[in-house]
Amino acid sequence: MARQIFDENNVSPAVADQIGGGYEDTVKEAADAVANNDIVVIGMAQNPYCKKACKAVNATGKPYKYLEYGSYFKEWNRRGALKMWSGWMTLPMVFVKGTLVGGFSDLEKLIASGEFDRLLSE
Repeated sequence: MARQIFDENNVSPAVADQIGGGYEDTVKEAADAVANNDIVVIGMAQNPYCKKACKAVNATGKPYKYLEYGSYFKEWNRRGALKMWSGWMTLPMVFVKGTLVGGFSDLEKLIASGEFDRLLSE
């Protein structure tokens, strides 16, 4: 499966420097966390699904890294950069062993099926 990404050759030179620029520090922080932790949850304040994802991982007893970027009222550009990086358009973003496994409902299904533990044992 490949996601479609707009061909950068079709971006006007007048705006090319604005495409994908900025928030590299946020993307680097997330990428580093994903590379260095078995479980990473990326979320935001005030989002109940982010809290539910953390609660679900807590219930497994497994350690994880949680990164939080703003709330509904701030830091939406940071979250936008992460969405472009991952291709996942909602929060939370849950990663297991470097693989994006989805959001809260996807995590919930993985845990219930035993697939979560299997992924961690690989």
